[in-house]
Amino acid sequence: MNRYPAWKYLIIAVSILLGLLYTLPNFYGESPAVQISPLRTAAKADTALLQRVEDALKKANLATTGMFLETGGVKVRFTDTDTQIKAKDMLQSVLGNGYMVALNLLPNSPQWLTSIGALPMYLGLDLRGGVHFMLQVDMHGALSKALDRFSADIRSSLREQKIQYIGLDKDSSMITVKFRDPESRAKAETEIKKAYPDLSLRERSVGDEFHLTASLKPEAQKLIQDTAVQQNITTLRNRVNELGVAEPIIQQAGADRVVVQLPGVQDTAKAKDILGRTATLEVRMVDEERDLAAALRGQVPFGTELYNERGGGPLLVKKQVVLTGDRINDAQAGFDSNNQPAVHLNLDNNGARIFRQLTRDNVGKRMAILLIEKNQAEVVTAPVIREEIGGGRVQITGRMSTEEARDVALLLRAGALAAPMDIIEERTVGPSLGADNIARGFNSTLYGFLGIAIFMMAYYLMFGVISVVALGVNLLLLIGLLSILQATLTLPGMAAIALTIGMAIDANVLINERVRDELRNGLSPQAAINAGYERAFGTILDSNITTLIAGIALFAFGSGPIKGFAVVLCLGILTSVFSAVMVSRGLVNLTYGSRRKLDGVSIGQVWKPVSDKR
Repeated sequence: MNRYPAWKYLIIAVSILLGLLYTLPNFYGESPAVQISPLRTAAKADTALLQRVEDALKKANLATTGMFLETGGVKVRFTDTDTQIKAKDMLQSVLGNGYMVALNLLPNSPQWLTSIGALPMYLGLDLRGGVHFMLQVDMHGALSKALDRFSADIRSSLREQKIQYIGLDKDSSMITVKFRDPESRAKAETEIKKAYPDLSLRERSVGDEFHLTASLKPEAQKLIQDTAVQQNITTLRNRVNELGVAEPIIQQAGADRVVVQLPGVQDTAKAKDILGRTATLEVRMVDEERDLAAALRGQVPFGTELYNERGGGPLLVKKQVVLTGDRINDAQAGFDSNNQPAVHLNLDNNGARIFRQLTRDNVGKRMAILLIEKNQAEVVTAPVIREEIGGGRVQITGRMSTEEARDVALLLRAGALAAPMDIIEERTVGPSLGADNIARGFNSTLYGFLGIAIFMMAYYLMFGVISVVALGVNLLLLIGLLSILQATLTLPGMAAIALTIGMAIDANVLINERVRDELRNGLSPQAAINAGYERAFGTILDSNITTLIAGIALFAFGSGPIKGFAVVLCLGILTSVFSAVMVSRGLVNLTYGSRRKLDGVSIGQVWKPVSDKR
């Protein structure tokens, strides 16, 4: 009656073994580390670099707890953060600008655990430490960029349809196209209405010119502003992935703000630099016909802007943008034919077509390539177009360092922001504060478990001991499952673990009380055990399903910490049902199931009602 087949015991044993293996890495913790990566493509991360790092650390008398070589570079572990920071500064000065030396945190798990995929859970910002940013989207900038795209597309459309116009200007809110006659304006209006339904058109006459003004419709403005935040979130996520941050949190906060949390990141200056930059490219033509000397005296001709070429002199650049970074498919840092740092770009089909047409029509003229960061534009290079360039492959050089070429390629590869963003809030959570939160959360879970264990063993005796063992298995399986899934544990997640312990013991209380009820009703101990588990199962299943529905709703409609709480809660419900029903039943069967004659069970005092005899 109370015996399990061998396969059920095998399932329980395998589950406990896997839970133990995948829980172990979480007890080894993390150690401060320094990561050294080569910046130049010619440089390699090899044993020579490893030996060079080791010699430099020994010379500086900085003790390490481990050093190893990986594909991307060398990683060195230290005992404390003070030694880590000293080593970072020292290695950067010794190795020079050819290598990137960054602060990091590495798990202390043994290699044999890592080899089987047993990794610690990711810890959230509140537990691991890291940096928190609040960024605000410039909605006016989003609309301005949209008008820039429309103005470039309108030029292309009018040129393709061979509609003559004498000028196209863009201000902060509208585009103005100028014509010599009303017939050309009418043709252009028909073409623009058909191709760009998001634009509202209006005719004007200024002197002997016929103007057509285009502005964004209100519904189009709202759509652009709504999508700008989502596009920026996607771009920021790509940039953070390039930084190699594990489980970052990037989410919208309000109508025009984005929260970015980077757990474990200690080199906050590097992270802030990458996130805050809004690099994109613009290709414009150099205006060599206007008076540069007058522009230097402050009289900049209409339709041009005055810039200084990097490493060169001043030059006038036309305001008209011929090609933007939106047409870039890929960007990689490398070197040019003179072994100087460069950025190699691959354009999409439309960008390749525009660039081929541009170089074909302007042979012998200078073309300016502008890099725009944080609304500041700089002419990286302004080469003379020698011949038509096809194929969509473009190379950018301009007296840049290897590190700068790598950063620019990273930003362009991750994508340009749909609108500029400013960091309006920055908070750093130190590793010591995170460790304190972990200690407090662990202690609260431990004390709660011990309190429940003492009560259960005192009230239910042997059945209480079995319930406590099942509760321990539940906790083991939950931590192991979170580690297997590589979930991110936060303070709300630790609260969910504590809640799971309280909810899990409730199932054991139902079983124990049901067994007591059957004993009161006069059943034999073996029959009472069997009936107690069978009849309590329905109640346990119903109560956990309703809680699971609530947890799924929290995950579906919540965000951030609420999602973390919901994930742990839902997984805890699954492990609770397994441990309360299958594990505890297996332990009871091992304890009492093999006895042919069972006079009683150790389940505490079974109170029987006193009959009223009169």
